[in-house]
Amino acid sequence: MRAFTSLADIEALERRPLAEVAPLRTPYGLIRAAAERFPEREAFTFLPDADLARAPRRVSYRELLAMVHRAANALRALGVGPDDSVALLAPNTPEAHAVLWGAQLAGRVCPINTLLQPDHIASLMQAANTKVLVALGPNAELAVWPTALKAQALHPCALVPIAVDEAVPGLASLQELMAAQPDTLGFEPDLNADRVVALFHTGGTTGAPKLAQHTAGNEAHTAWFAHAFYGCDEHSVEVNGFPLFHVAGAFVYGLALLAIGARQVLPTLSGMRNTGFVQRYWRFCEREGVTHLACVPTVLASLLGVPIDADLSRVRAAYTGGSPLPGELAQRFEATTGIAVRNILGMTECAGLVSIEPLLAPRVAGSAGWRLPFTEVRAVPWRDGEARLDERCAPGETGVVVLRGPHMSPGYLDAARNAGLFERGWIVSGDLGHLDADGRVHLTGRAKDVIIRGSHNIDPGLVEDAFLAHPAVAQCAVVAEPDAYAGEVPAAFVVLREGASAEADALLREVAPRVYERPAVPKRVVVVPALPLTAIGKVFKPALRLRAIELKLADLARELAPDREAEVSAVDEGGRQRATVRFAGAADAALAEGLRAALAAIAVPTAVEFSGVG
Repeated sequence: MRAFTSLADIEALERRPLAEVAPLRTPYGLIRAAAERFPEREAFTFLPDADLARAPRRVSYRELLAMVHRAANALRALGVGPDDSVALLAPNTPEAHAVLWGAQLAGRVCPINTLLQPDHIASLMQAANTKVLVALGPNAELAVWPTALKAQALHPCALVPIAVDEAVPGLASLQELMAAQPDTLGFEPDLNADRVVALFHTGGTTGAPKLAQHTAGNEAHTAWFAHAFYGCDEHSVEVNGFPLFHVAGAFVYGLALLAIGARQVLPTLSGMRNTGFVQRYWRFCEREGVTHLACVPTVLASLLGVPIDADLSRVRAAYTGGSPLPGELAQRFEATTGIAVRNILGMTECAGLVSIEPLLAPRVAGSAGWRLPFTEVRAVPWRDGEARLDERCAPGETGVVVLRGPHMSPGYLDAARNAGLFERGWIVSGDLGHLDADGRVHLTGRAKDVIIRGSHNIDPGLVEDAFLAHPAVAQCAVVAEPDAYAGEVPAAFVVLREGASAEADALLREVAPRVYERPAVPKRVVVVPALPLTAIGKVFKPALRLRAIELKLADLARELAPDREAEVSAVDEGGRQRATVRFAGAADAALAEGLRAALAAIAVPTAVEFSGVG
């Protein structure tokens, strides 16, 4: 398949039948074909640690296919059938890939975030009908095993450790179980493209995530077409530091490279959280001949702080997704490194990809590129809290992005959760954006992140862009702060660049003229050492919304009782925020009533308490 340079290239491809353009409609089919074509080519380069002098582990495509077969056979021997799930609690390693793809042959796979609490993991395992839990065994770098033991106690099932530093007494390791199996499949797999083969949980780092069903065809569709955007072939080498519980690690940057026989560098058990690896990032790129970087915006920002002490002439592109790409960050990265930056829009519910900005087309500020072949992407009006699917936004007009196509999940495992997202054959992404005159998808924010000041909608992404254009600002996130008069006003949380200094008030004065409209100018700027992040480096805005509530209520408490100390806390319960203000000293009915009156127009239920001392 030729690399894409325009929407016309995609449309030309669509004049041929999908079955002809993409005949392999399962992940296993893609991996097997690559192994047959390039048996001795390297699939994975696993870095055991951040020591450049340490030899990596290298896995060929022939070895990978045998590992997938052995893992599938071992899981079948443990009783995993077509309707059973294998939970995977492990980082991005060759053994984890063997389970990820082998479990899809034996039954289903349910990769789980290793940072979740044991009770949360157990609830996911129960919902997924988990029969086997495969987890990273005891080791000195990443403490997953204690969590796995607690989760398995809450949801009893077979527990299989991936051996690292030490054996687990009384339990056969995954490697031992695989070694006892032949390197060819011992059963006839169901390779129906419409079969549900995976359950991926989605949501933030808190709250109850949802399990999105993936069919084999969903996953194969995104993986097969991605390389034509990336400009990749079998000679490409990519750094993939993303976890496999996230669609980026598994498909966007994972299966997409496996499908064409390319190589992935897997950076240690802790991935991009390994500070030693990040500090030697460019030298590893030079040593391994890396051509493509898999990133999110926060990774781009962190790499700007790493001295360039290596030859980067082979690195062609840095692809980034997960959250909107600030234009200023992309320009700064390109100017500093000489590496082209391209943007991706993706969702768990469509196996990771909505649109991609092609390497061979110019980068367009704010663009997430063009849709995948044989899919549809539109912007439709967002009114009264829902997408108007019967209408269509004009080019350049902001709406909510919706999509459909062969990569679209059949829905959540709990069908009751489908409302509002899976609607009439469409996925309602919840992303605000538009399509330009050339058909590119532009993403500016989340519909649920829209700040409604009076009846006026404010797009936080555009306000963030204004702050990121300031030379002292490294990162910025803008969220809604409750307000008695306007309902909501913008509040900006800012991380300064290393070595920079700026007072919040001065920063606001300098940035305000650059904000796209006066109502969008924040009422508060808070300089923080770091922004809260999810496990893959996305800014976790719910935590910042809680902080904005706490700051607002603390201001009100000081206004009403300047001589009293007040402690304010806010929590999120299933998407609803509530707060508590606790004043030091004896109860004061007049003070409590005054605060309640001040809070009457703020839509955050707030309890007023007194410590009873002083």
